[in-house]
Amino acid sequence: MDHPTERSPRPRDRKAQLAGLAAELFRARGFHGVGINDIAAAAGITGPALYRHFADKQAVLSYVVLSGIDDMETATTEALADVDLPVPAQVKALLGTLAAQAVERREVAALWRWEGRHLPREGRREIRRRSGAVLEAWSKALLALRPELTPDDAELLCWAGLSVFGSVSVHHTSVAKKRFAQILVQLAESVLHVTLPKPTEPAEEAPSIALGEPSRREQILAAATELFGQRGFRAVSMEEIGAAAGIAGPSVYRHFPSKAALMVAIGHRAADRLALAAERALRADDERDALRRLAASYVHTLLHTPELLVSFSGSPMELPERDKADLIRVQRDYVARWIALASEVRPELSLREVKITVHAALTIANDLARTRRVNGRPNIEAELTALMHAVLKVSF
Repeated sequence: MDHPTERSPRPRDRKAQLAGLAAELFRARGFHGVGINDIAAAAGITGPALYRHFADKQAVLSYVVLSGIDDMETATTEALADVDLPVPAQVKALLGTLAAQAVERREVAALWRWEGRHLPREGRREIRRRSGAVLEAWSKALLALRPELTPDDAELLCWAGLSVFGSVSVHHTSVAKKRFAQILVQLAESVLHVTLPKPTEPAEEAPSIALGEPSRREQILAAATELFGQRGFRAVSMEEIGAAAGIAGPSVYRHFPSKAALMVAIGHRAADRLALAAERALRADDERDALRRLAASYVHTLLHTPELLVSFSGSPMELPERDKADLIRVQRDYVARWIALASEVRPELSLREVKITVHAALTIANDLARTRRVNGRPNIEAELTALMHAVLKVSF
């Protein structure tokens, strides 16, 4: 008697498994660099089989991102609802759970940060609503812990804490999971306990003198920078860049052969400005002072250089491989200077721990400079600098 062919049992949560594979691909190649068939191939199934679980690629991304929100909501509810624990212990427990989640699911943080804009409008609205509710709960807990704060200041510090956990998505450095989570908790605690600087009278800037009209090339670069910053690299056409610069779309090609060439030029412009600011900052009395000055120079350049926000916004993932590699190399060379200096200032940390710390500091500045909820604060430059100093442990 013939027996039917035995099939290997399906995993209990096949949908979550498929989403996990997709998340890794999205993080490695960017949302537009991955197709349904790529996800199916990674899972060892056909494209039609994948459609039994997800309607389309956006549905996969939405599932991954919202699962990360689910985890944050659960961690927040469980930690802050334990009335038997004093508030400091509740906050400590919350940070520990969030750190463990960040270490276990690094790709989720990456997709939330960089790829969430590819979700439908309703999905983006849901993410904002639910993440806002989580941040509000964190802010209330922090106010109970630090009643001297204003609600707005508490919100700023909680955003900075969220950036610490999100920083795991911008690099691949790792240490033992337990130690990794411990480092993230310590860094988050350092920003939650920052004493924010008081506003000071802004220094008067010398009036600039216009020496004629900017060149056509500069006008195109400025227009592209603004449009990429507003809508993302892929959503902007060369015709739209030309129109914003006041010229016909085809004329843009006389100066830049492609959108990728424009993005590379923007990236190098940002890198040049960072390098110049770093050279000035490193003229210091010792390594600790140099690191303090480097952080201040980074924040100032970030807030006053639109090219920097665009080039560090995840857009390089959508470029051709050669151009992407060029921009990533430029960014890594700059970060390497930070790591070398921080290693001198923090000899108690291993090299990998220094890298984790430096990326957390940079991510706080990058995130908050792009976060509309906080980047309009009148003292934001001094506040971001103070937060970076706290993470790097070079505060006065």
